[in-house]
Amino acid sequence: MSGDEGLITTFDFTTVPERHGHDALAVDAIGRRDGMAPGAPMPGFDAIPMWVADMNFATAPSITRAIARRLEHPLFGYFEPTDRYFDAIIDWQVRRNDVKGLRPEHIGYENGVLGGLVSALRAFAAPGESILVHSPTYIGFTHAIEGAGYRIEHSPLKRDADGVWRMDYEDMDRRLKAGNIHIAVFCSPHNPTGRVWEREEIERAMAVYRANECVVISDEIWSDLILDTHHHIPTQSVSEDARNRTIAFYAPSKTFNLAGLIGSYHIVYDRYLRDRLESSGARTEYNHMNVLSMHALIGAYSEDGEAWLDELLKVLSHNLRTGFEYFDAIKGVELARPQGTYMLFLDCSGWCRTHGLTMDELLRQGWDVGVAWQDGRPFGGSHTVRMNFALPLTRVEEALKRLDEHVFVS
Repeated sequence: MSGDEGLITTFDFTTVPERHGHDALAVDAIGRRDGMAPGAPMPGFDAIPMWVADMNFATAPSITRAIARRLEHPLFGYFEPTDRYFDAIIDWQVRRNDVKGLRPEHIGYENGVLGGLVSALRAFAAPGESILVHSPTYIGFTHAIEGAGYRIEHSPLKRDADGVWRMDYEDMDRRLKAGNIHIAVFCSPHNPTGRVWEREEIERAMAVYRANECVVISDEIWSDLILDTHHHIPTQSVSEDARNRTIAFYAPSKTFNLAGLIGSYHIVYDRYLRDRLESSGARTEYNHMNVLSMHALIGAYSEDGEAWLDELLKVLSHNLRTGFEYFDAIKGVELARPQGTYMLFLDCSGWCRTHGLTMDELLRQGWDVGVAWQDGRPFGGSHTVRMNFALPLTRVEEALKRLDEHVFVS
């Protein structure tokens, strides 16, 4: 048993892992001069990884057990996904998302959500066409869409009077019509804002997409990481039309920290959409499953994996409340209370303006004391930061203490 301020868990979410030299971009890339990773800290400070979106928790024991069992059989030849693989996904979607009518033929493997996104774009859009995406925008969307030869049309999200991020349906409709756009990428829950869309909001968005005859690519990779009393609503569940115009992507990788094993999947109910998507993916010859990732998914989506996830969500909710309360009290820093994911997205415009700082200078101040936060400008905004709170609470508290003593000093 372990605990933090009354938070009791059966699984270990308090041990600080030693990740150096163990194939971990989150720590080994810090200090590289490639323009992507945070800078190295000054002498006397260790780095606290709060940038790349993986967790600094060991994955669920049910996953390592499943992989270990498979490793006992020392042959790793060609294979096909088993019934257990499809059953695990179907049962998980029923239990977690109340999905109805999902069958094996609706499910297909993807090497990654972004790879699936590109396959979908190539199936339904010509190079050079525009794709509607909300902003702030996940940087992976930007790289994948533009790298594949498409243009991005941003429809900005807006914060309401309560600070909640909202879609602007009129703006979406205007941009779709003006650009003759027929593909939209929908991020649910939204990365980087952490917004978990309500059913009515998804219904309104899908009505806009329907009116403009859009194929909808719905990235739902964060759908298991829902905080407090919020609930994920699958995009395909809000109407029969949504079910038949949406290509949805899921994965256990964010939920269970399995990005290094590779393995996502699509859910597509409409046969025409599914045939086009699978044909596009097959033409590249890249889209083949790793046998260990199949067994990892089966272990993740087990009852023991679900028990681990339920405890993880309590830890993440606590960590993010701690972070939100700290930043919410700083004059000149604006943020929304996250409803999902394990990230905070900070707007530091006011702080930088009041203190005469550039964004590069503010980032450097954090990096100097080992707070390896992420430059948020590639996601959106001129003075933004994205921070990962999926690490032991002691590390979260230490990071906030360093910021309080060395960075956000009035």
